[in-house]
Amino acid sequence: MILVRSILEKYPKEQRFLLAILQDIQRTYNYLPREALIEVRDYLNVPLSSLYSMATFYKALSLKPKGKYIIRVCDGTACHIRGSMNLLEEIKRLLSLSPGEVTKDGKFSLETVNCLGSCAIAPVMVINDKYYGNLNPSLVREILAEYAEKSGDENV
Repeated sequence: MILVRSILEKYPKEQRFLLAILQDIQRTYNYLPREALIEVRDYLNVPLSSLYSMATFYKALSLKPKGKYIIRVCDGTACHIRGSMNLLEEIKRLLSLSPGEVTKDGKFSLETVNCLGSCAIAPVMVINDKYYGNLNPSLVREILAEYAEKSGDENV
């Protein structure tokens, strides 16, 4: 994997750079492919089990492919009280997608999280790194339509 090699070459062969390397791979592929983990193992001379342990410990890392647009819906107390489940239901309806899944075209994935640290603008969702607050199902429809348009799919 040429991209993985170019990521590895940016770092010294020291285990202290392991998390940064995995984060770079995650950003590149939207998940950690097994082949990439094998290259990291060989480069840093660490057990593959250590890489899997780290990949399953950190929420920002994933062993499963994610969509181009990763939708995270907060279901913390403030968001839940203010209707985050209605947002989640609307996303599920529009994209035929449940939390933990990726759309068939690979454009969207959906996750629920316990907190996004934005209680003042609850209910909140994040798409990749962009925060959306004070949401309702109608606003969710508009936001998802914009993302669908960006990716050339106007069926949302």
